[in-house]
Amino acid sequence: MAAAHRARIEELLPDRRRWIARGYDYKTAELMAWRRRVSPGARRGDASARAELAMVKEEQSRLVAEKKRKLASLDTEPSLIEPGPAAMLAHALVVPTDDPDERQRHDAEVEAIAMRLARAHEEAAGAAVRDPFGRLLAKARGSVVISRSEIVSGAEEVKATTIHGHCFGILMRDEVLASTGRVPRPLMDFEQRFLLEDLRGDGFGTIHKKRKRLKAFEAAGARLQDEQPGWPTDATDKAFQAALLDWLRFHRAMLIGELVPEALRYLRNNPASRHLDKFEHILVDEYQDLNVAEQEVISLLAKDAELTIIGDEDQSIYSFKHAYPEGIEDFHRRHAGTEDETLDMCRRCPTTIVGLANELIGHNNQRTNRVLLPHVGKGQGEVHIVQWPSIAAEAEGLARFIQRRIAEERVQPGRILVLAPRRAFGYAVRDALNAIDVPAHSFFQEQALEGDPKSANESKKQQAFTLLTLSVDPTDATALRCWCGFGSQNLREPAWTRVRELCNQSNRALGDVIADIRDGRVPLPHGGSLRSKLVELQERLQDLGGLIGRDLVDALFPADDPDFGELRELADGLSGDADPKALLNMLRTSITQPELPTDVAYVRVMSLHKSKGLTTDLVVVMGCVEGLVPHVDDSLTQAGKNRTLEEQRRLFYVALTRSRDTLILSSVTNLPRPRAHRLQVRITGRGQNVSTITSRFIDELGPTRPDPVHGARLLEATRAYA
Repeated sequence: MAAAHRARIEELLPDRRRWIARGYDYKTAELMAWRRRVSPGARRGDASARAELAMVKEEQSRLVAEKKRKLASLDTEPSLIEPGPAAMLAHALVVPTDDPDERQRHDAEVEAIAMRLARAHEEAAGAAVRDPFGRLLAKARGSVVISRSEIVSGAEEVKATTIHGHCFGILMRDEVLASTGRVPRPLMDFEQRFLLEDLRGDGFGTIHKKRKRLKAFEAAGARLQDEQPGWPTDATDKAFQAALLDWLRFHRAMLIGELVPEALRYLRNNPASRHLDKFEHILVDEYQDLNVAEQEVISLLAKDAELTIIGDEDQSIYSFKHAYPEGIEDFHRRHAGTEDETLDMCRRCPTTIVGLANELIGHNNQRTNRVLLPHVGKGQGEVHIVQWPSIAAEAEGLARFIQRRIAEERVQPGRILVLAPRRAFGYAVRDALNAIDVPAHSFFQEQALEGDPKSANESKKQQAFTLLTLSVDPTDATALRCWCGFGSQNLREPAWTRVRELCNQSNRALGDVIADIRDGRVPLPHGGSLRSKLVELQERLQDLGGLIGRDLVDALFPADDPDFGELRELADGLSGDADPKALLNMLRTSITQPELPTDVAYVRVMSLHKSKGLTTDLVVVMGCVEGLVPHVDDSLTQAGKNRTLEEQRRLFYVALTRSRDTLILSSVTNLPRPRAHRLQVRITGRGQNVSTITSRFIDELGPTRPDPVHGARLLEATRAYA
């Protein structure tokens, strides 16, 4: 019995080590990000920054020692199991500790990991995730620590989290993931492209269609508000789910979007779970952003609690994750006894913008016809509608306008938001601003790793990140899959499928099979190019051996290659003795959980989706042309087009209502034909330079909107700065 128990513990030891290490890795990544923020000030001699840097270094040293002790203690567990004489001392029922301090400490550790993992998913969906206590606690660093109880009495008993964070905490605490053999190794966006390439089956469709099926899987199969989440009924959906889970288990990876379906399944099947009666009150903000599966989880958690939801049907903009306005519109029908409270007064926007927003959203049919009321104390505000001859002219003109407003001290850079429907527009204005010494940063998801994995030259950043991942864990199955596929038009899917078959047939680990293929001990039919990639990988990993700090960064991301500029910037502040794992954690956190700060000294450039939840003085919306604003897929049915158009109108409504004072709506009249086709812009005319069509939403702003003008009119007051 003792031998069997010891063997069981030894079998689970690698996964347990990985889970503990991952928790410490997240903490390490946070410290690295903090160190990167304060290092420039410390180098300039700032006393406060130096003090913060010293605190960070001390905490890093403490964390390294603590991690080492925890892992060493774990490693000794099997050796402590020895058979001995059995004696019945007493009958006892062993239950989890009732010590509130111990439970609170354990829950806090799990919650910290859950929040960091879940934030990646929320950011990927376009949400702006912020800690409401973050600013106060950040200001306290280096001086006094402010606890939540000092901010609001009793706040330490309030749990603030995201739906994905809470679901992850449930699954971790009850060891659901561990019992099912799943590993919480999240997939990066570019890694999902290899997953989709490998999923083959009748009816799965193109990559685009498979991506839609993936979103449906993350919504627990409920694509529409009236569908029951949890059980796919379509035969193709069932086959797709089986193939997807098989791929994820083999590659020891997980989609962050799986957390809600897994938690929903667990809660439904365990009605006695302690999680179902844990709360007396549950408050959910932005309820319109939840899909049916997420709503069902909330309903289960609130079965014996008082549930309060807050949301706005006119800000429902996440149909790509199967969240619809009916979720909040019909809430009272699904929950008997609901009391509705209407919040109609707009205390953010000036009266002119409120009027334009009401005119715009009034064109939607699927809504309750609620009218936003202006607050007379906000003033009229300022609205301009402008046109430019090209993207370059638009970017340069808007940059000059912003520069002038800052010079006149009418607005600070950190109070300016530029929203773009495509990165091409956003990058153009960001670069134009920086070129005239107006600091600007862009916040487009995972832009540091964008590229085409089918092109060796266009996937250099992805390859470097994958190489770094493999230098930390040479057996990382997902990273191995990606490395073997880079530079191939089919991502070497047939050859990789044969690799998986070899592993399954021989019941051998992927790392062992890969080594045999690389060294020629096991033949792989038609796998010559894959074997070459494995040989290259071995050589590249040998070159990285022993490198730390800036030497490691320079080897992975050469300073003379501009493509690596952003990755090098993200690695700024890396300590001189940082190993590959520290660099990987730092980059993974920065890329998948980008900070979206509110107190900044630079212009923020981002997508319309990402602006949700933000408020600022000057808002610029670029690229207001048909095909972009709105963007409606021509392949949809007419009903689908109508739904999409209404959601795009809601998205524009969200963009308009970010402003506290000034709003600029901007468009271009001409684009090169190839770029117009690539961006899916509606065009007219022949030749290489074609005309665009101004967004229909501009006309829908109603009769009180200002007349559109040429961009030159907007710049008349800025020519002295041109």
